[in-house]
Amino acid sequence: MGKTMRAAYYEEFGELDNIKTGDIDKPEPGEGEVLVKVKAAGVNPVDAAVARGMLKDAIPTEFPVIPGWDVAGVVEENGFAARRFKEGDEVYAYARRPKIQHGTFAEYIALPESYLTRRPEKISMEEAGGIPLVGLTAYQAIFDAGSLENGQTVLILGASGGVGTLAIQLAKSVGATVIGVASEKNHSYMKELGADEAVDYSDTQVGQQVDKLAPNGVDLIFHCSRGNSLSQCMESGVLSNNGKVVSITKSKPDESWDVNYQYVFVEPNSSQLAHLAELANDGKLKIPSTKTYSIDETAQSLKDVETLHNRGKLIIKP
Repeated sequence: MGKTMRAAYYEEFGELDNIKTGDIDKPEPGEGEVLVKVKAAGVNPVDAAVARGMLKDAIPTEFPVIPGWDVAGVVEENGFAARRFKEGDEVYAYARRPKIQHGTFAEYIALPESYLTRRPEKISMEEAGGIPLVGLTAYQAIFDAGSLENGQTVLILGASGGVGTLAIQLAKSVGATVIGVASEKNHSYMKELGADEAVDYSDTQVGQQVDKLAPNGVDLIFHCSRGNSLSQCMESGVLSNNGKVVSITKSKPDESWDVNYQYVFVEPNSSQLAHLAELANDGKLKIPSTKTYSIDETAQSLKDVETLHNRGKLIIKP
C-alpha cells in the first residue's frame, strides 16, 4: 500500500486558483478512526468560503488544507479500537473536524468512526456523496431548531438550492405543507420534489405573495438564501404568532424583529445521516442530478459552486 495519495490542497487563504493538486502523505487511522477510500465528495459553497478565508476567525486552521466536508466511500482500514465497520463497508459522512485541515477532496481520509454511517444503498455513490452537508443542514434546521411537524406550514427561502431541495423533501416526509421561494425557472423543479406552492422572488414582494397563499401565517421560515426575501416576509407579517425563523445565512435577526429566531451551523451527526439514508432507500429523498469533477478540477468546481446557480450537486470523484 502506497504512503502517498493524490489530493487538492492550498497553503494559504485567497483566490481559488491558489489550489494545487499533487501527492501528499496518506493519512493513517488513529485510535477509534477509520481510513476511507473516497469515491465521491460533494462540493458546497462553504468549501469556497473556507478557501477564501471567510471562516478563519470562526474555525481554527492548519495548512496545508485539503478542502471538502462531504464524503461517500469504502472502508479500507480500521484504527485501534475501531470496530463499527469492516473493510469493504460502504459509508458516508459529514467530515468537518474541529480544526480545518484534512478534507475530502483526496483519495483517502481518516475519520472518527462515530462520524460515519452506512451510505444509502438504493442511490449511487455520487448521489450519496452529495447528501451529508446539505442533508444534515436541512435536518437540523427544520427539525432540531424549527421543530417542524405534520400539518404545519414551512416557508423555504432559497428552496431550489442544495439545502433547500433537501428541506422540501424532509418537510414533506413528516406531512408538512411547503411553500418554496426561488426564481420562476425552478418552480416546476421544486414541485417535482414536493413543494405545494412556489413563489418567485425576482419581480414581486415575497411576503405579500406568501400572505395570499397562507393567510393564517406560516409556522416556520427556513432562510437559506441571500437577498432581501426574509426582510420582505418579516415586513409582511407572514410568520404566525408562535412561529419560528431558522437561518443558515444570517447569524442574527434585525433588531426590529421580535421573533423566535435561531441560527444553525451544521454539526456532524451519524444517527441523523442514518435516518437520511433510510429516507433515500425508501425513495423519499432524491438527490438532484450531479455534475462530476476530477481532483485536478477542484478550483473550477469551487468557482462553479460559488455562483449559487447550480441545479443539483457538484461532486469530486478522486
